[in-house]
Amino acid sequence: MSLAVLYSRALSGIQAPLVTVEIHIANGLPSFTIVGLPDTEVKESKDRVRAALQNAHFKIPAQRITVNLAPADLPKESGRFDLPIALGILAATGQIPKDKLDRYEWAGELALTGELRPIHGALAMTYNASQSGRGFILPQQNAAEAALVKNATIYAATSLLQVCAHLNGQQPLPIYRSAIDNETAESLYPDFDEVKGQAHTKRALEIAAAGGHSLLMIGPPGTGKSMLAARFPGIQPPMTEAEALESAAMQSLSFGRFDIAHWKRRPFRSPHHTASGVALVGGGSHPRPGEISLAMHGVLFLDELAEFDRKVLEVLREPLESGKITISRAARQAEFPAQFQLIAAMNPCPCGYLGHPSGKCHCTPDQIARYRGRISGPLLDRIDMQIEVPAIPQDELMRQRTTGEKSGVIRQRVEKAHQLQLNRQGKTNSRLSVKEIDAHCTLDATSETLLRQAINRLNLSARAYHRILKVARTIADLSGAEKITNQHIAEAIQYRRLDKQ
Repeated sequence: MSLAVLYSRALSGIQAPLVTVEIHIANGLPSFTIVGLPDTEVKESKDRVRAALQNAHFKIPAQRITVNLAPADLPKESGRFDLPIALGILAATGQIPKDKLDRYEWAGELALTGELRPIHGALAMTYNASQSGRGFILPQQNAAEAALVKNATIYAATSLLQVCAHLNGQQPLPIYRSAIDNETAESLYPDFDEVKGQAHTKRALEIAAAGGHSLLMIGPPGTGKSMLAARFPGIQPPMTEAEALESAAMQSLSFGRFDIAHWKRRPFRSPHHTASGVALVGGGSHPRPGEISLAMHGVLFLDELAEFDRKVLEVLREPLESGKITISRAARQAEFPAQFQLIAAMNPCPCGYLGHPSGKCHCTPDQIARYRGRISGPLLDRIDMQIEVPAIPQDELMRQRTTGEKSGVIRQRVEKAHQLQLNRQGKTNSRLSVKEIDAHCTLDATSETLLRQAINRLNLSARAYHRILKVARTIADLSGAEKITNQHIAEAIQYRRLDKQ
């Protein structure tokens, strides 16, 4: 009897729990059994492994082969366990040495020829493997994204034979080094100065970028709402190493591989208004992240907000508040981070031309009320800033050159205010708790009187009150003020447009 033990990783949400791959070979009728709650893809590994070993000219024992994937109560899916299963069979039969197996963790799908094919979730698995102190051997196609984890020891292989040569000491695999450029790529985004007019909206977007606030733009078609939203990532502060890793891990879980050309670029997700609730929050029998998680540390732009199904929009309420989403299924549960910045746009009425200088709108007050009623009060209450985007005056539209600031200039002010927040409280103003609001958003008598009047006249909720304070704190940071003044409060109140209505 022979036994070999190797280590790999499963995926559970964004976590990658350790899986111990045990291969036992005993006398008996020839068989190949995989136990440990394997999915169909894992059960099919025995056919891929058998063919790969044969084509690589290794011997397959005509005995009873049992593969155990522990822990037994953790679901196992995908073909990433092909490589450790194949190596375990070779080690248990003495065709490769066992003494180096516990130094590494393994993942890779085998082709019938013995070549290694890429897997999904490599970044999440590598991050967890680096904390265990073991090296990680995986397919060449996944090496670039895995090497984004700086303290990880990565070995890239193209075939089963190459891995065996490494273990035998015949041709050791070199440690993979990333050659990625860590510079931020703000120049890749379109520039703010391409949008004519809309100085008030640009100011609101600057505040939203500095404090991480959510924003709703309401205005007729053609006023530049979508153009401004597409340029918004270009004024956001640069991503930290930790933020970039979390964002890249989400992309890796969903799309199989992370495109390293997007490293440290804030994601910009813009799902169509026909998207379902599952598309936004994620799901499936093996839960995968949805749009709100794919927008991790980036922007989720919902254009034509009122055209989304109301039930779909309601799924945003909890993630906006908590910054995470838990997906529960009958067999398993997965939690994904969802720290995204919501930027939304909508028309003011069904025809879209309410308040337009052309006077095209003929919608009745009842039609307008029903149209805006598609967005629930609790969801609107969670959106920090709500502004109107008016039609561009004809003189401004006909002007040959734009007079607005470039994204780079706005970005410098945003970065300065963002750094002030990190130095003061270690987070953006949008993430302040109630106790932190009391500590960092104190008001003088004049400001307190102004805010009290606004609460009474607009019937603001406690949540809206706290959001006004957070926005006012960001406005004060942009101006370099240590304390919030009545001018900052007055401007913050102006960004609660729908509360006034």
